[in-house]
Amino acid sequence: MPNSNYTDDNIRTLEGVQHIRMRPGMYIGRLGNGNNPGDGIYVLLKEIIDNSVDEYAMGFGKQILIDIDPENKVCVRDFGRGIPLDSVIKAVSILNTGGKFDDKAFKKSVGLNGVGTKAVNALSESFYVCSYREGESSWARFERGELKESGKEPAPKEKNGTLVRFYPDPMMFGTFAYNLDYVETMVKNYSYLKKGLTLLLNGTPYKSENGLLDLVNENLSEEPLYPPIHLEGEDIEIVLSHGRDYGENISSFVNGQNTRDGGTHLAAYREAIAKTLKEFFKKNYAPEDCRQGVVGAISIQIQEPNFEGQTKTKLGSNYMWEKQTHDEHGVLKLDTGPTIRSYVNSFVATELDNYLHIHKEIVPAIEEKIKDSQREREEISGIQKKTRERNKRTNVYNPKLRDCRYHYNDKVTEKTQENIEASSIFITEGDSASGTITKARNANYQAVFSLRGKPLNCYKEKRKKFAENEELNLLISALGVEDDLENLRYNNIIVATDADDDGMHIRLLMLTFFMKYYPDLIRRGHVYILQTPLFRVRNKKESRYCYNQEEKEKAIQSLKTGVEITRFKGLGEISSEEFVHFIGPDMRLDLVKIAEEESPADIMAFYMGDNTLDRQNFIRRNLRSEEELEDVNI
Repeated sequence: MPNSNYTDDNIRTLEGVQHIRMRPGMYIGRLGNGNNPGDGIYVLLKEIIDNSVDEYAMGFGKQILIDIDPENKVCVRDFGRGIPLDSVIKAVSILNTGGKFDDKAFKKSVGLNGVGTKAVNALSESFYVCSYREGESSWARFERGELKESGKEPAPKEKNGTLVRFYPDPMMFGTFAYNLDYVETMVKNYSYLKKGLTLLLNGTPYKSENGLLDLVNENLSEEPLYPPIHLEGEDIEIVLSHGRDYGENISSFVNGQNTRDGGTHLAAYREAIAKTLKEFFKKNYAPEDCRQGVVGAISIQIQEPNFEGQTKTKLGSNYMWEKQTHDEHGVLKLDTGPTIRSYVNSFVATELDNYLHIHKEIVPAIEEKIKDSQREREEISGIQKKTRERNKRTNVYNPKLRDCRYHYNDKVTEKTQENIEASSIFITEGDSASGTITKARNANYQAVFSLRGKPLNCYKEKRKKFAENEELNLLISALGVEDDLENLRYNNIIVATDADDDGMHIRLLMLTFFMKYYPDLIRRGHVYILQTPLFRVRNKKESRYCYNQEEKEKAIQSLKTGVEITRFKGLGEISSEEFVHFIGPDMRLDLVKIAEEESPADIMAFYMGDNTLDRQNFIRRNLRSEEELEDVNI
């Protein structure tokens, strides 16, 4: 029976930052424990650093000090103007309060909605802020967003600026830890985008003299076909080259914010690259051939940026700036600058064309790369067409896919945002495992794709061989990336295989496929490995699921008597009633990532190439026997 007892008592008003603690996903995206660079603890850190970087962008303070101690307590000190002393408490605790609503105080900053620092305050067990201005200071201390004490006092020896200390709340984030590799990448990106700014992370300085060119050069996994092109203009900076890898590897930024998921500026840049090269060569090359193997970056500065979501990973703005004004009769009107598309297209068309006419030595390498891509694409196009026609004749849409309701490329609304962000596809082996996950999944945002066995080893195969493989074609169709990665249908691509030799082999084959043909899916943080429990430890009163030997030993000691231990060797051995816990909100995922200094080609050669002595030694060092895994001391 529906509950009809709906009265005035059910209506609640959340004061101050309570709403942030109740609905953190609306403000910082995922919570997480620090294993993923998109986890909330990094968003908290970024929000504080953003404020300091915005001060530098306005011409105040050339240095930012960032310290993260072994207990994961964070301290950020900048040397900007400092928060106005009478507004310190309001600036960090009252929503929709801040200086960035005033264009005179802040222009082209990342955070404009007065939420960021308040979210850090609300989601921190402890939060301390102190502003220094002209020998005076104003400070406040909070716990979980509630003010505990504050004060003002002289500070004659302190330089102007703001100091923030915070410790993310374990009540929200559980057992968490900052991965300093992720933090270092974040800090490096800030330095690339703000030439002349020095950021010290735990005492190590990061400073860039060449902006985005340094970013691209330091992240290149192999020698590009020609030296990267670096072009700068008012409010725009781009870098461009071509490599030998498949796909595109373009980093994008808005006002210093790393827009991992792109947006209007990246779409405009991709369009502008293809259009300019086609017009330069005076040939109707396909856009995808012009962009195949592209490595580069784009950074733009705009006023009043509109990001999709508080985490600011995708730009939704259409104009370089927008302002509400009134005409002479007092009628409200909207003034806009050029569209981002027209601005980027115009800049690239002029500057890249000029560059190519001056540096004619690189032109043959670019055109040969385009022609190589064209030949390969045309060769496999016919094969893919036949595959699609065969599927239509047999009236098959996608027999391998059990789809979900919401997808990553759906239109985002406040109602659908959470499901779209959580959209996932589990790639499983065999009917048994896929059946278990299908029964346990949340059909709103979790899809399942079932492999019939070991997929094609793509390491030594040309793209033509992959195009002839029906199963991999069905997978790419399910993902929606046949024509463009922007059409990706799932935010999380999760490889879910058994914890045995065959399962590990299938996992390597799938990762090889993505790394060779769709490396951008990995670079953008979409590919994961599902961790499933190796053991169930239980007695008559309680069951515990353990993911490693250490957890198993702790469970045995805790449950003490009458302990029964089950070793799971396949996903099909776990009931759907049990499995629902392993793919729910606390699901354990390992992010698949490529380190800056690593080459995808070298990684594939090590794991999937001819059996080398190095790999044999690696296996010997890391191999654990079945007896070691199942050894139990009760």
